[in-house]
Amino acid sequence: MTSDEIRERYLSFFEERGHRRIPSASLVPSAHDHSALLTVAGMHPLKPYFLGQETPPARRLTSCQKVFRTVDIDNVGNTTRHLTFFEMLGNFSFGDYFKHEAIALAWELSKDVFGFDQADIWVTVFEGDEGLGLGPDEEAIDRWVELGVPRTRIVQCPRSENFWQAGPAGPCGPCSELYIDRGEQHGSPGDLPGGENERFLEYWNLVFMQYDQQPDAQGAGSTLEPLPANNIDTGLGLNRLAAILQGKQSVFETDQFQPLIELGEELSGRRYREDFATDRALRILADHARAMTFLTADGVVPSNEDRGYVLRRVMRRAIQQGRALELEPGFLTRYGERVRELMGATYPELSEHAEATDMWLSSEEESFGRTLAQGMATLRTHIEQARSQARSTVPAEEVFRLHDTYGFPYEMTSELLAEEGLSIEGDFDTLMEQQRARGRAGGRTGAAGTPSEVAQARAAASSFAAGSGVATRFTGYESEEQHTTVGAVQGVSANGREPGEGPGAQGGEDSQARSVPAGTRYLLKLAESPFYAAGGGQVADVGTIECEDGDCRARVEDVFRLGDDQALAVVVEQGALRTGAPVVARVDRQARHATECNHTATHLLQAALRELVGSHVRQAGSYVGPDKLRFDFSHGQAMSAEELRDVEDRVNEWIARNDPVRPITTTLEEARRLGAMALFGEKYGEVVRMVQIGDGEYSRELCGGTHVRSTAEIGPFRILSETSSAANVRRIEAVTGPVAVDLLREHDRLLGEIGAQLRTRAEDAPSAVHTLMQERKRLEKALKEGSGPASGTGSVDVDSLARLAEEIAGARVLTAAVDVPDAKALLDVLDRVKGRLKDAAILLGTADDGRVHLVASVAPALVKRGVKAGAVVKVAAEMVGGGGGGRDTMAQAGGRDPEKLDAAIDAARAAIESALTA
Repeated sequence: MTSDEIRERYLSFFEERGHRRIPSASLVPSAHDHSALLTVAGMHPLKPYFLGQETPPARRLTSCQKVFRTVDIDNVGNTTRHLTFFEMLGNFSFGDYFKHEAIALAWELSKDVFGFDQADIWVTVFEGDEGLGLGPDEEAIDRWVELGVPRTRIVQCPRSENFWQAGPAGPCGPCSELYIDRGEQHGSPGDLPGGENERFLEYWNLVFMQYDQQPDAQGAGSTLEPLPANNIDTGLGLNRLAAILQGKQSVFETDQFQPLIELGEELSGRRYREDFATDRALRILADHARAMTFLTADGVVPSNEDRGYVLRRVMRRAIQQGRALELEPGFLTRYGERVRELMGATYPELSEHAEATDMWLSSEEESFGRTLAQGMATLRTHIEQARSQARSTVPAEEVFRLHDTYGFPYEMTSELLAEEGLSIEGDFDTLMEQQRARGRAGGRTGAAGTPSEVAQARAAASSFAAGSGVATRFTGYESEEQHTTVGAVQGVSANGREPGEGPGAQGGEDSQARSVPAGTRYLLKLAESPFYAAGGGQVADVGTIECEDGDCRARVEDVFRLGDDQALAVVVEQGALRTGAPVVARVDRQARHATECNHTATHLLQAALRELVGSHVRQAGSYVGPDKLRFDFSHGQAMSAEELRDVEDRVNEWIARNDPVRPITTTLEEARRLGAMALFGEKYGEVVRMVQIGDGEYSRELCGGTHVRSTAEIGPFRILSETSSAANVRRIEAVTGPVAVDLLREHDRLLGEIGAQLRTRAEDAPSAVHTLMQERKRLEKALKEGSGPASGTGSVDVDSLARLAEEIAGARVLTAAVDVPDAKALLDVLDRVKGRLKDAAILLGTADDGRVHLVASVAPALVKRGVKAGAVVKVAAEMVGGGGGGRDTMAQAGGRDPEKLDAAIDAARAAIESALTA
């Protein structure tokens, strides 16, 4: 039975028994779920249903979910069982059936669909736990016995094995697991399910969510209360089941993996089962190829933070193993292509984003491949030093330098050292945090409200809304003014409590009707609200709320999005707010319309970038407010001035066409069929809101924000800047409408002022400035040549040298050897080259009388991006047997091996590139 057949038979089985089949969610969890970087279980996307935060589309669901678990990365390849990426089949019940039917369904499917001999099926159940106050799960035991499982094949296991809980509090319950007995030839007569052995293979876990666990009053333990409704969550690993049904010793021999193993054999000339090192490398490449192909298709890009770091770690581990097998460059894209051949029919996003996937795979292989050899040589030096000094460790500082200079993930270095019997001494995490702190210090903008303060405000709003019993209906798509009533009100002070005594809950007419001083902050619930709650990058509306009798007025400062509900943060300016009072809620129309212009312009910007830069462009974050728009997108290098001009022109062209902007309510399936772009990390229901511009030829996006009615309303669109937001993520800031007009007028004013200073027309000012700069350079050259002929640099053509500079990740980089007599002359050449290369990273070297001299200069803008002159020159000096250092912007070094000068120059270039692309 193929893996595709297993998947389809499972899903069809449950569909025929009243379950709704739902597609796999993204590997990137919902933007509102901060519990994990990636989807780690079949039930992960369904947590809001289990927690009662959202209503499921049906009470019975079934799915095959893409899953990625980082915990097993280091074990992948070392064993034949561990995987990072896999598919999890599951059936779920929300207050519908429970243990009786869940166990019966699992038994029927195992015997009648998958064809297991019931004599080979063993099960485990919860044995009870004194700390939880629970005995054995007799209900599950009785049901298994009733279906024909002998009591001797029902094994009771402890809480650690057979009791599921997401954390110290929340829904939880016992579970029952199904195992296949592979026979005593795979173990011993005494082996049992749940133990560490190869005889019994677990293939299905049934979780019975029936309790709510909460800390007890003393805080010493926890208490269990029955849930209002019992739920079922099951998980069956598709790949493990395929190994069982296909009679294979491991998942790497099944139909989803064997073609990837064969590709590795073809590319390397090695054979699986040849030796452990080859087997391990082929297994790592097979698993990691699947992982990186699916992750990039779901919009993850390699970086040094969060899920991007997980992807980079997987990619670089695969690259290192590919180089160990001596694979020719370009092998990652070959693996990506094979993964699409195997799984593209089931997961169409693999083919839809093939271009982006291949670009990221190729880019990462190329960039890391350039630094890998030098990094491995440096690591080998540290290993040899440790052995020569009879040490069993390598200092964390050296491991950090490998990470910082050559892009070696900590885990990869640790793994390579472990192969040599060595470990890491020191606190690598502290070194990393110190570097992050330096980055944060350099990038602070003074924004009001720390993340913890924002989180506290949101938590307070959520608690207030839940206790109010009032659901607010959003009417802001239809109207910016709404006659409504106050559903609930709660005053809050600086410490989060209601002014006066007591907790300030919603109860008590006196507390709600109390007249309070102007300036008091309130949380408010309206029956209907025209105010847009912040979401999808768009800021919350501001405006006013006035009592219809004119006795009160409040200013709306913030709107908290709480699922499908919302709560307002308001400041009372006059009178008192009372529950049940009729009010008029008015959105600030000027701010709303400016925000709408910027939001629609953001859609146009993404469309222009995908058309002109490449289909790999995907939104990675945004800010849409009345003042400007900011758009973060996946792209590996700085855009040229020409590219930015073309993008800006394309957006303005679409604006001038006055195309209609239409929000359309449709099904998620239909929106995907039409090619609508989805927001990175967002979770969508079966019915979605799609914003279409024109006939949809160039822009369709799933979006809940507010927009203009036609593109001409936006007015002029002007790009302010294009910068790096993170590794492989660029950021464009732009303005529209009146703000753009004001900007253009200011530019005209400045140009006119410059023209007046130069005594020329404004339109001729650039030419006049150019003439002045040329004259200045001529005079500087004449002065230098006239005053320093003895410097020994006259033979160096500085203009030609500057032309050797290349662009790496949007920065000018020059690394070269020059022919000058000494270190002083080398510094003079550096000064002259710096005058021709603004905002550049430069390393120059020369050999003189058996010595090597090195100098490095790094512009402050590149220091902020992680390039440091001291680190660069140190890497180069190590290659020539020397040392040195200096400031982040300027450093010098020397060495004793002139024959390795070219290698030192190459090492410096690799170090600069690694820092720029990290």
